[in-house]
Amino acid sequence: MQTTLAPFKTEPGLDFTLPAEQQAFQAALESVRGKLGVTYPLWIDGKPVVHAETFSSVNPAHPDEIIAKHVVTRPEDVEAAIAAAEKTFPLWSATSIQERLTYMHRAVAELRRRRYELDALMVLELGKTWDEADGEVAEAIDLFEWYGRQSLKFEQPQKLTPSVGEDFSFFYIPLGVGAVIAPFNFPLALTIGMAWGAIVTGNTVVIKPTDSAATVVAWLFEIFNAIGLPAGVANLVTGPGIASGQQLVAHPRIRFIAFTGSKRAGVNIYESGAKLQPGQKWFKRIQMELGGKNAIIVDETADLDAAADGLIASAFGFQGQRCSSAERAVVVESVYDALLEKVVARAKKLKVADPVNADAQLGPLIDEIAQKKFFSYVELGKKEGKLVLGGGKPFETGYFVEPTIFSEVAPNARITQEEVFGPFLAFIRARDFDEALAIANATEYGLTGSVYSRDRSRLERARREFHVGNLYFNRKSTGALMGVAPFGGFNMSGTDTKAGGPDYLQFFLQGKTVGETL
Repeated sequence: MQTTLAPFKTEPGLDFTLPAEQQAFQAALESVRGKLGVTYPLWIDGKPVVHAETFSSVNPAHPDEIIAKHVVTRPEDVEAAIAAAEKTFPLWSATSIQERLTYMHRAVAELRRRRYELDALMVLELGKTWDEADGEVAEAIDLFEWYGRQSLKFEQPQKLTPSVGEDFSFFYIPLGVGAVIAPFNFPLALTIGMAWGAIVTGNTVVIKPTDSAATVVAWLFEIFNAIGLPAGVANLVTGPGIASGQQLVAHPRIRFIAFTGSKRAGVNIYESGAKLQPGQKWFKRIQMELGGKNAIIVDETADLDAAADGLIASAFGFQGQRCSSAERAVVVESVYDALLEKVVARAKKLKVADPVNADAQLGPLIDEIAQKKFFSYVELGKKEGKLVLGGGKPFETGYFVEPTIFSEVAPNARITQEEVFGPFLAFIRARDFDEALAIANATEYGLTGSVYSRDRSRLERARREFHVGNLYFNRKSTGALMGVAPFGGFNMSGTDTKAGGPDYLQFFLQGKTVGETL
């Protein structure tokens, strides 16, 4: 029986300017606060696993507030999780696409039912503002829906050239057991994206979230349990540290690894995962979405107000903790001073506050390590450029930092080459568009970029020569919608996979040809 689904549409966000939505969100914040401090288990083969040793996830706006406690994974838990996924794989891979899609429909319904509380949890655990948190839940829904529809494409018979006296067929089969290692900045959406991409194509997974966002992923497993996802299809192990992640990556029975995170961690995963282990009978597939040192080019023909708005949104949204965040403004000299003035004026008006407040525009960084890293780059920036805004700590408590802008920075300075992952923007002068494009490309990364220009020939040149995976014209560099703007970068920004794209699911599949003599 052929399965059809309604045409894909992206999930709209909630409108928090409406009093009713504000009241509902405040109620959700209170509800979630009443659930803080709970201990969450590992989930292996559909069963909770609890040990005495735990670690805590905290509120980055108030680090003394414990969001939840999570069980520390032991080496034997990793072995058990992989064994459970192995045991389940033959049954799950044999299920029909119709059955797998029933779980998609149930999961989307659960996400919508729990939307306000999931939003509120991300405000408290991750420091996201209301809009940022709700945008992630909307993206999570989109990923379920988009990959569900894309999976149908790979279920269809593939057209081949006929051969006289023979009958050949070509089809896709799932890989096996995979490791999904998820980041803190989009723990719901990116965990779902990587894990559901694997699951809907017939694979089973072991999921390892980052410590600071473990509660969001624990709630995702509550959803998996609520929808009746069969035991062993998805298994959860939690930190702290990297030991369990390293064990997963190196394990000979892991068939593929899907990772989103830092370049440093990605390089280690790529090296470890590529090493053949005793008893391993395949080369592991590895996909990674890493960081960026994303640039926005602004030339002398650009609408400077639009460019200033785009730079503010791209550099400071979610405190600059997006892989797609802009950290470099490459500006043609004749409009450099005017644009810098506009951006600084706008950045001064941004409200840094506890994101439980509806009017907060910047919340805290995720943890103390991120805060210390940010301030180390501020000190470096004072040597490499001119501090024109920010650079300080606005509150005594919490991992807050000020939106920070440096000007007069050289293209090859460390603060224009190394990813800060915070609300940090460096202005670089360019003689003309040619030099601006060269500067933008002069980095080891290649994730996102934007060009603000009214010159069509320059935009078309950038289309060909600006070497990034996601390029935008006269708009911000963040906010890629699944199914609309497939997301993923070049060079040290990852392995060229495109989340939310038409070919993403092929990573989790392998082709098989069968021929028969007639």
